[in-house]
Amino acid sequence: MRTKNKLRIYSLDEVKDKFIGKVGDNKRDEFEFELQMDILGEMIKNARLKNRLTQEKLGERIGVKKAQISRLENGSSNVTIGTIKKVFSALNTKISFNVSL
Repeated sequence: MRTKNKLRIYSLDEVKDKFIGKVGDNKRDEFEFELQMDILGEMIKNARLKNRLTQEKLGERIGVKKAQISRLENGSSNVTIGTIKKVFSALNTKISFNVSL
């Protein structure tokens, strides 16, 4: 008699719960924050490239150095909402924030 091996499909949340931690755990919160910063950095980079700007030119528009733009795009910099607003304003890109408690 043959038995079929059944594969179980896991949701992304189940995988994150198992390997990173449950929602609310410090490790999970850090992971989610870093992921959001990476996504934000990609959005900035894509908008900058769409506007055909160098990092240097974007930095000049908002009053920071090229290195700061690079850090933003690489998600390796803590950034204020004010800076995010300045960047997207300089890129003529609309942004909105969704806050839930």
